[in-house]
Amino acid sequence: MKPRATKIVATIGPASNTFEILQRMIAAGVDVVRLNFSHGKAEDHVARAQMVRDAAAACGREVAIMADLQGPKIRVGKFKDGKIELVKGETFTLDAECDMGDQHRAGLDYKELPNDLKPGDILLLNDGLIVLTVDRVVGSEIITTVKIGGELSNNKGINRQGGGLSAPALTAKDMEDIKTAMRLGADYVAVSFPKNATDMAMARQLANIAGEAYGHKPQMIAKIERAEAIPHLQEILDASDGIMVARGDLAVEVGNAAVPALQKRMIRMARASNKLVITATQMMESMIQNAVPTRAEVSDVANAVLDGTDAVMASAETAAGKYPVETVETMAAVCLEAEKSEYASLDADFLNVTFTRIDQSIAYGALFTAHHLRSRAIVALTESGSTPLWMSRHDIDMPIYAMTPNLATHRKLSLYRNVHTIELASSPDSAAVLYEVEKLLLAKGLAKKDDMIIMTWGEPMGQIGGTNALKITKIGER
Repeated sequence: MKPRATKIVATIGPASNTFEILQRMIAAGVDVVRLNFSHGKAEDHVARAQMVRDAAAACGREVAIMADLQGPKIRVGKFKDGKIELVKGETFTLDAECDMGDQHRAGLDYKELPNDLKPGDILLLNDGLIVLTVDRVVGSEIITTVKIGGELSNNKGINRQGGGLSAPALTAKDMEDIKTAMRLGADYVAVSFPKNATDMAMARQLANIAGEAYGHKPQMIAKIERAEAIPHLQEILDASDGIMVARGDLAVEVGNAAVPALQKRMIRMARASNKLVITATQMMESMIQNAVPTRAEVSDVANAVLDGTDAVMASAETAAGKYPVETVETMAAVCLEAEKSEYASLDADFLNVTFTRIDQSIAYGALFTAHHLRSRAIVALTESGSTPLWMSRHDIDMPIYAMTPNLATHRKLSLYRNVHTIELASSPDSAAVLYEVEKLLLAKGLAKKDDMIIMTWGEPMGQIGGTNALKITKIGER
């Protein structure tokens, strides 16, 4: 059976923070483990990262680690009794100078918020469940009327409808967390609330500097959660290695109804730009409490797969839910079923493609050849992972096996759609390496004698960015 193409990102939290549960989740199909830096201390994350590496090793696999930065999440402060009940029509004040909230006012962790607002603005609290209309701003106070009430507890988030808040994408905490992420060897860093390419360039620079001592450069993922990021999607893509369709905060800012079309647009743009894309937020939300998802959730995951996402992500489902392993098993099953209905139309994909590099031409040539010769698989011998990335941007109904001696590349490729990574020792002897490839495919049951495969590699072997050879071969034909 063709291996699952769509990857699964799962978040570690109290529900999955043991070696046994994590091992079971990885065995069930987790490809990338997300460390949420909104919670926990630096040493907690370092310990969890080591546990991820150990659990993956116990499963005989490599998985990627993603460090997800908190970003400038604007929140209310704390309340004397932990929570209050807001009633429609009442006046409520957000006060940057308030230390402890009560029924009539709440503090703010972002002290500049009053400067960003004017009368008539709509504020959405607690993921949009509470709605306030700004009446006036007086000094540090934002006086509002409750439009939709409800329970408001400590540290709940605040968004402005339509976006436009001035908080920078990278906070002082994020800058320290980037250093921690490099210390634990994070393969991906997810940047929260970027507004433009400059935010991503700054995050990359900080990560590269922090990673220099470890000889490590992570891949950078832009989380699209702000309304003002939408007009700058292409420049953000160009400055990133991939994006996350972060549907929670994005929906609060642009409205729920706008998100499905934006999701499809972002996935299309990412694939066209040779970038990665993760679809996230509430994909299996009901599985926090229930062992079985709703049919709507199953359709949500399946539609993201059919749209071409590289990965689907579980957040609270695996971090705090009752069924973290079952959530992964269910997502994997839905992905596999959805992939069965995919139709590969590579010819149309290539009509307007301009090849600018030899290795890119080889990658596309391999796809085209494999598609028309109906080969068993494509094998890409790679140092950097660029060739399998280009291959993975197009739908093809056969697996792409990326063989690499580079551990960082091996882990990074865990997120690429339809790419399955195998460790292969480096050697300058191309004939010996190609023979070893056939032995590995046979030993792992990925191919059998007389199967046709398409192989790509670089001569001389061991160069980064040097893919310049393509071979059509039958297994055992030597």
